[in-house]
Amino acid sequence: MKFHKEGIPSLIITLLVAALINFLTHYFCSEYAIVIWLGYALSAFLLITILQFFRNPNRTITINENNIVAPADGKVVVIEEVMETEYFNDKRLQISIFMSPINVHINRYPISGIVKYSKYHPGLFLVAWHPKSSTDNERTTIVVKHKNGQEVLFRQIAGAMARRIVNYSKENDTATQCSEFGFIKFGSRVDLLLPLSVKVKVSLEQKVTGPETVIATFE
Repeated sequence: MKFHKEGIPSLIITLLVAALINFLTHYFCSEYAIVIWLGYALSAFLLITILQFFRNPNRTITINENNIVAPADGKVVVIEEVMETEYFNDKRLQISIFMSPINVHINRYPISGIVKYSKYHPGLFLVAWHPKSSTDNERTTIVVKHKNGQEVLFRQIAGAMARRIVNYSKENDTATQCSEFGFIKFGSRVDLLLPLSVKVKVSLEQKVTGPETVIATFE
């Protein structure tokens, strides 16, 4: 288990806050042991919360060119055919993964290929399961072209708590399946827009693990 680099600023702030809490309780409430212990408990809670949120566990990585793997941990909340209007302007199969604050929030490439499109969109902070969060919330859109010629679009979508989306992808980059392409802080959602011809391997409400769970396969 490692600590992700995106959490370093948050960890430093948390350590400073914890130090301040304990200094104040010792300075002003040194005669009240219960207050001091409450300060310790609050500091420990804040530190554990940050450490678990930015954890970077070891994962089994298996490259399979026919598979489309989960780009994130979470729960499948949408499987439906939609009209995609930002890039393809045609019908696609949308599979959405909701990431709660207790999930690992590292995002990974679902396929290998070439990054054909990468764009940031400012927006709202609706709850991540809201139907309009895919189009109205702050988000990034990334498209990777597979060597078989098919393209997969995926979006990092901010939620009510997520206020920072990190996207490492740039157009013309080489994407490697299972490698990191970004991070979303504090609760969010990832949408996959897939060719209609794929064979879906997951079901609604299923919990998935990135990049170990196979979301779909190319046909």
